[in-house]
Amino acid sequence: MSEHKHDCGCGHDHDHDHSHEEIIVTLIDDEGKEVEMVLVETFNVEDQLYALLLERNNLEADGAIFRMDEDEEGMALNPIEDDAEWDRVQQAYQELLIDEDQM
Repeated sequence: MSEHKHDCGCGHDHDHDHSHEEIIVTLIDDEGKEVEMVLVETFNVEDQLYALLLERNNLEADGAIFRMDEDEEGMALNPIEDDAEWDRVQQAYQELLIDEDQM
């Protein structure tokens, strides 16, 4: 999926527990179709922010995780292309899920 700019405008770092409106991001899939995604969660791995997105009309589908990088226009969602980075992020997210289940 392609890069997409995102800025929630909440005025806080993304490690916060207040709620705001559902954030919808439109991505272009490999076939050139627009897919509406919902930003479900953000989390940090080694001081880098990542976002979990789920398909808006199919929340049961597999999610997508993107690296969030700040640029002059706000936050940009970028694909994780490095295998080692992907392995670290996937492991960290699995640990987050285990921690949430134990609460």
